[in-house]
Amino acid sequence: PEIVLSTLNAKYQHAAFGLRYLLANLGPRRAAAALVEFDLNQRPLDIAEAVLARSPRLAAFGVYIWNVAPTTEVIATLKRLDPALTVVVGGPEVSYEVEQQPITQLADYVITGEADLEFARLCEQVLSGQAPPRKVIAAALPELERLASPYELYTDEDIAHRVIYVEASRGCPFTCEFCLSSLDIPVRQFPLPALLTDLERLLARGVRHFKFVDRTFNLNLAVSRALLEFFLERLRPGMFLHFEMIPDRLPEALRQIIARFPAGVLQFEVGIQTFNPAVARLISRRQDHAKIEENLRFLRCHTGVHLHADLIAGLPGETVDSFAAGFDRLVALGPQEIQVGILKRLRGTPIVRHDTEWGMIYSPSPPYEVLQTRLLDFPTLQRLRRFARYWDLVANSGNFVTTCPRLWTAPRPPASATTSPLRPGAADGTGAETNSEPTPGSPFGGFMRFADWLYGQVGRQHAIALHRLAAALFHFLTAEVGLPPATVAAGLVQDYERAGRGEIPPFLQSFAGPRAARPHGGSSRPGLKRQRRHQHAPGLRPGSPAG
Repeated sequence: PEIVLSTLNAKYQHAAFGLRYLLANLGPRRAAAALVEFDLNQRPLDIAEAVLARSPRLAAFGVYIWNVAPTTEVIATLKRLDPALTVVVGGPEVSYEVEQQPITQLADYVITGEADLEFARLCEQVLSGQAPPRKVIAAALPELERLASPYELYTDEDIAHRVIYVEASRGCPFTCEFCLSSLDIPVRQFPLPALLTDLERLLARGVRHFKFVDRTFNLNLAVSRALLEFFLERLRPGMFLHFEMIPDRLPEALRQIIARFPAGVLQFEVGIQTFNPAVARLISRRQDHAKIEENLRFLRCHTGVHLHADLIAGLPGETVDSFAAGFDRLVALGPQEIQVGILKRLRGTPIVRHDTEWGMIYSPSPPYEVLQTRLLDFPTLQRLRRFARYWDLVANSGNFVTTCPRLWTAPRPPASATTSPLRPGAADGTGAETNSEPTPGSPFGGFMRFADWLYGQVGRQHAIALHRLAAALFHFLTAEVGLPPATVAAGLVQDYERAGRGEIPPFLQSFAGPRAARPHGGSSRPGLKRQRRHQHAPGLRPGSPAG
């Protein structure tokens, strides 16, 4: 091929949606182009070899916050081995602060913004010997009705093994200062009849899992209703639909349709980010917290929607206590998953205007997470990072639905315990300066106690086997908290059986008795296994029926 379109996906199961748009809109040059995807598990040297083996004249790379470092290595190698190769980069990571980045210095051309049509023009110019003189090309917003559909470029292998991304709109009407989507104004809709035709074709090819990348799926109620009704009329076994929704916008007409879906079909990603009104004002985030609570309660009590809610730690003006209060408030609403993210300084976002006043210090390396603020010192943010990781392993995974709430609904630890998360000289040895004992029954306080203790035991956040995590929970709840071993063991056995795991860890077998292992009938896709483990579970609310 004359043109190679490539990127490094975070995982194999992810598909490069943007590159498929570029390929679909290449016009006459499409026949001379190839899409070659890699992932972060592959070495940059091997990726460079695979690109050069195709002998392209032009290589284009999609660059994102998660792949900019290895992609820089790949491009540096390509330019050393084949200086005549034209290299083009585009994507969110290189669309802002262009001159400051090593990867853009290595590339021959940088396309900023939505390159769906601009990339085709650049390829035609370069390959016809009329390369433009300017290196940085700012793409105008394309008219969405002019774009060729990318969906036919999903292969049978993609459909069998990868996430199938789709979109009904682009842009976001909000101006949250931490988010690149706040720069994508106005919101633009794809023509609905053409989109529905594409979705029908994907269904006919066997697609059952659709992930909509729209930032505000429920902004245009007519479109969101039409899409939900489309899928409701075509329900198939194993269907799974992911949408990102505005949490305080759920009118009755939409509620009625959502409530008609069987449990497990819909997943809503709900960006809360903060429950602190002062912090929300600082970052220009407009949301009605009372309406959010009402909507989440409706979704949990009256629908089968799987709720994935987001909070951000480290925002300017946020303290440990205010973040803890927001976290506890969200747990009380019962979403199946709570993603605790650490604030990132994405290139181009206006969050930097708070750096001086709030003492914001960010990592210079991707993903540019905040390291310290005026209200959260470095040791405290490190502990919050561990909290987030362990919460994902224990709570979000669905592996410990019965056991996890015991970390905060159990009696307070003995006076001799040294696992309080809010006391100087906590178990992780950082001596972080905080000002109060954890509130009894606080999910944040209870889980932070466990997170500090676990880090003291294992000294790492990754590569913790499931059986070791179960043993750690057993030891903490019995030896540190003082719960009866039989009670804790019964909960862990219940968690293992709910997940359909065939073998109970040896330390639990004496408590389990003769039990038949249940086969796991879930999907082969890892992302759906954890969602099925949450179904029909009591949830993580304080006081939930966890024994």
